[in-house]
Amino acid sequence: MARPGSSLARAGRLARRGIVLLAVALACLAIEPRAGAAGEVTDMLGRRVRVPDHAMRIVSLAPSITETVFVLGDGDRLVGVTDYCDYPPEAKLKPRVGGISTPSFEAILALRPDLVIATSESNYADHVERLVSLGLPVYVVRPVDFETVLESIERVGAVLGRETLAREQVAALRRDADAIARAVAGSPRPRVLYVVWPNPLIAPGKGTLINELIQRAGGESVTGADPLPYPRLSLETVVERRPDRIIVGRHGQGTEAELLRGWERLGSVAAVREGRVFGVDGDLVHRPGPRMIEALRALARVIHPERVP
Repeated sequence: MARPGSSLARAGRLARRGIVLLAVALACLAIEPRAGAAGEVTDMLGRRVRVPDHAMRIVSLAPSITETVFVLGDGDRLVGVTDYCDYPPEAKLKPRVGGISTPSFEAILALRPDLVIATSESNYADHVERLVSLGLPVYVVRPVDFETVLESIERVGAVLGRETLAREQVAALRRDADAIARAVAGSPRPRVLYVVWPNPLIAPGKGTLINELIQRAGGESVTGADPLPYPRLSLETVVERRPDRIIVGRHGQGTEAELLRGWERLGSVAAVREGRVFGVDGDLVHRPGPRMIEALRALARVIHPERVP
């Protein structure tokens, strides 16, 4: 014969077990894709990713991705962006999920995304794998040069079901790039020092998109052969490289006059002596996304103002 309290104890255990199962089910629902049936695609790292046919809740982990999603007309599907996603202005109104290299996994999960889009050039691989382990589909783009930036736009367009619009955008970018190439063709190539960051002085090295843009804009980067992607330079090295143009990337700090102040001490450098130190919008030049053509045009205007007014 069972003890009087045994049935009550068993019932209590069953009730607690039911609560636990319910909590697990609710947690699964919180990250379950809410769009159409999932299909398997290959991202730019060769990873197989199961993504919804029409993802409706997207988290972007880089400003260039955010800009791409907006230019494809799907900004309303973005439910989360990084702290640095500030263009177009509508991006500033989106919920934040932390920094590019310091995302908040809790914030991302709370947004219940059915797709996360990351980039190999800004996001850490272990962060991508952590999100995958939490049950989220993560599609990764790899925009390392001019062609792969265009490919990344087309790839994101395909994932979002915007293939036609993405192809049109890429075709327009190619036309504009070709027009700039024709404008600067045949001109002498000035030696260009591009300053990614002024203090410490960091410049783009071999194989970077920035140096490719300088080349396409009709210039020759004085750090284009440096083996490190982003070497630090001393002022003595700047003097030795003899740049004809110095272009400084702005990051919202101060006025352009303040940005360019201090270069006058390098009066032995032709670029300084002849007043050819310029500032450009660093967000344009440093983000491998759809505004890359604006970066190319901005660089061409200061490298060849007589050809690209």
